[in-house]
Parts: sequence; C-alpha cells; structure tokens
Amino acid sequence: MVKCCCRNILPRNAERAAIIEYDDEDRLFVGRVINTKDLILFDGISVEELEQSFHNVIDEYLEDCQTLNKTPDLPFSGELNLSISPNIHKKVAIEAQKKGVSLNSFIEEILINNLS
Repeated sequence: MVKCCCRNILPRNAERAAIIEYDDEDRLFVGRVINTKDLILFDGISVEELEQSFHNVIDEYLEDCQTLNKTPDLPFSGELNLSISPNIHKKVAIEAQKKGVSLNSFIEEILINNLS
C-alpha cells in the first residue's frame, strides 16, 4: 500500500477529514476518516468513486448513529494541554497581557493565523 500522506477535507462533509492511501496491489484508493474515534473506512477506483464512497459512508455513519440514538463522535473537546519551555510560556503570557487578552485567546489567535 502506498500512503499518499495527504489529508483531505471533502467539501460536503467539511467537518470530517480523511487520510487517503493508494493500494497498488488492488489498484484502489482507500480512505480512513481521521477525526473520529469510530472506525470509518471508504474506497474507490477513481477519485470520483472515492469521493462518492466517502460521502456515502459518512451518511451511513450518521444514519447508524441516529438509529442507535448515539451522538456522532467528534473527539476534539476544545481543550489542549501543551508543554512548552518556561521561557516561551513567559513570552507568550507577556504578549497576551500587552494585547489585553487571555493567554488562551492569544494562543488561539496564533493558531488560527498559522492554520489559514
């Protein structure tokens, strides 16, 4: 299996990200949804088939969750524990104070600006 090392957020299901690999033995694209604790796999021979399979498996997952009265899994709570050097911690805290914002808000702004 050849790993494409790509993460793809497909537009219709923008909250779901997947890693796509190519199985050169079976000549098939294989995908795995990565931002859930549940195992969600899909595949396709072409990019179009892969995209359709992705959308179908997400739709089926959401239907199954509804049938089972289960909340679809989104493993990101919004809390992030971070270990950094005391020197960086101090610099970030000072900059946040200068801007008049909380440390969390300051770090969130930095992350947003660097992920755009």
